Amino acid sequence: MRKNETEVLFFRIIFLNQLNHGSFMTFTLITGASKGIGKAIAEELGKRQHNLLLIARSEKILQEQVKKLSGLYKIKTDYLAIDLSAPGAPEDIYNWCVEKNYSVDILVNNAGYGLSGSLDKYDEAENINMMQLNMITPVHLCQLFLPMLRQQQKSYILNIASSAAYQAVPYLSIYAATKAFILNFSRGLRQELKKTAVSVTCISPGATDTEFVVRAKIGEKGLKAANKLNMTPETVATIAVNAMFAGKAEVITGFVNKLGAFFAWLLPKGFVEKTAMKMYE
Repeated sequence: MRKNETEVLFFRIIFLNQLNHGSFMTFTLITGASKGIGKAIAEELGKRQHNLLLIARSEKILQEQVKKLSGLYKIKTDYLAIDLSAPGAPEDIYNWCVEKNYSVDILVNNAGYGLSGSLDKYDEAENINMMQLNMITPVHLCQLFLPMLRQQQKSYILNIASSAAYQAVPYLSIYAATKAFILNFSRGLRQELKKTAVSVTCISPGATDTEFVVRAKIGEKGLKAANKLNMTPETVATIAVNAMFAGKAEVITGFVNKLGAFFAWLLPKGFVEKTAMKMYE
């Protein structure tokens, strides 16, 4: 029996056992759930009575979140403190879910960060770490959890990209490329799963009031531009969750960001890239 067939059979046995004992319960798994958009998505889904599995590095923050959300919304919550940029993290998360008998029906790939500056501003390890977290980890999680998601009556994958995914951004080159990867991966995966119970949605936020700009070391010009367009994580989360449950393929948050993506498609690429470069050089 092939690996995928074995996994499908395994989950069918688990689900039938849960149903027979009246203990069937599903969870939403959210990466990068301790801060920013991930935290806001957890709160939004908590309000809607979804059980939550929160994944991030900071154990103390996760403990506080789990206690708060379970108390407020009377839902089942748990957390796993782990470095999502570590190559073995996706398998550790998957194994943790299996060991605890957590059945995931919504997978939210939110964790990610950017680094601004020229390619040689950061060493090879720093750039690869960002690429690992932004691209490899979400793909690996999708691959691992897909058999479980397929067994649900209805399930969802929500991938968080960026408005930067729609163009090349000099001095934010690798980050923009990783988000273009996530956008196109989501589009392709959505078509692959079209005839299944799994719906795939990709959300592309623009400037959001999170710690992204601090981690990315955005310069003064970039900060000023971002401050003019900032959306709250809560607003982005509401848009994202609504789009996911509506089965939308992709959504860019905010009218100005939508307009920017349209002009990036319409105008000559060189002009768009030079304009973007002025904000980050």
